[in-house]
Amino acid sequence: MLTDLKIAFIGGGTMGEMIINRLLSTKTVEKSERIIVSDPLSAQCLHLEKEYGVRTTNCNIEAVQGASIVILAVKPQVLAEVMAMLKGKIPPDALVISIVGGVSILSLCQGLNHAAVVRTMPNIAVQVGHGTTVWSLSSTVTEIQRSHTQVILQALGKEFATQNEHYLDMATALSSAGTGFVFLYIEAMIDAGVRMGLTRTQAQELTLHTIAGSVELMFHTSEHPAVLRNKVTSPGGVTAAGLYELEKGGMRTVISNAVLAALSRTQELGNMS
Repeated sequence: MLTDLKIAFIGGGTMGEMIINRLLSTKTVEKSERIIVSDPLSAQCLHLEKEYGVRTTNCNIEAVQGASIVILAVKPQVLAEVMAMLKGKIPPDALVISIVGGVSILSLCQGLNHAAVVRTMPNIAVQVGHGTTVWSLSSTVTEIQRSHTQVILQALGKEFATQNEHYLDMATALSSAGTGFVFLYIEAMIDAGVRMGLTRTQAQELTLHTIAGSVELMFHTSEHPAVLRNKVTSPGGVTAAGLYELEKGGMRTVISNAVLAALSRTQELGNMS
């Protein structure tokens, strides 16, 4: 569906590069020359050209000329400057897809003076095609543009559309920042295994398979996590002893507070932009 459409990336950093990689590796975009990336770092432009065969530029305005889809992949802290530069410069019939955390559709429409805007929040797992992306759109996005959005996001993993944009801030806190929380838990489990006497390789392999298996079991059974937890918790047993320490340490409260802190910061960044 994206054949012969010019796709412009404003920002070719970590997340932008991941999306480019997925679009090309899944043949969602068959011709790499249909992608142009604007990035202020010449070294990054050179890397993207050599690695993916895309076109690059240091000029945002040049990148969006003639584009059918413009993907905003910049940090919230620099978005205001980028929007001021691009205001009124994006082709009127183009679709703008933003992956900028915390920035509302209204702010994007006003800042760019552009009507057709989709706001998304993918997470880092898009790198391996297992990303989770929640998205919402402005009222002027056409059915064809909506389809283009789905095609792009499905190349990254699971996509979930919502009419209530408010959910995107929540998705940022739970799904995007949440990957960082999961990695910290994994790191702690591995360190505990090493402390017990396992090699780091052994501890990592056991931890990853334990978590992957637990997730797969939940997908397969659709049972509440408390039900599954009770199945492995015998009275006075090993799991019960460990769970007692987790509860005593306030694990539930700490995780909840971490997600809420991430939500608060997402909203702050949106206001800054």
